[in-house]
Amino acid sequence: MDCVFCEIIAKRSPANFRYEDDDLIVIDNQLTWVPVMLMVIPRQHMTQEELWRSPLMPRASGLAVEMGEKYCPRGFRLLSNFGRNAMQSQPHGHLHVLGGTFLGHYVRHDA
Repeated sequence: MDCVFCEIIAKRSPANFRYEDDDLIVIDNQLTWVPVMLMVIPRQHMTQEELWRSPLMPRASGLAVEMGEKYCPRGFRLLSNFGRNAMQSQPHGHLHVLGGTFLGHYVRHDA
């Protein structure tokens, strides 16, 4: 299986790394919908569900909060997509850190 995040972790694909240790990395998302879009990604390939159920999740979520506080001091949102209807585009589990602007409502009220 081809995995974009595994390629980035192996340094075979480019990315702007904000943090890395033996278990986790933080990179800039290539999408630029808001000023700050970071992704917290485990080095080990695992699904979104596996990440959320793993012993690594407390560290990943703590790192996401640290990154949010550092890069979005006026507020940030942590997000994790599960499945097609939630816009999950990568099979490798990860957390999004979004901020740098007013983020508005969680979902459209007229939908």
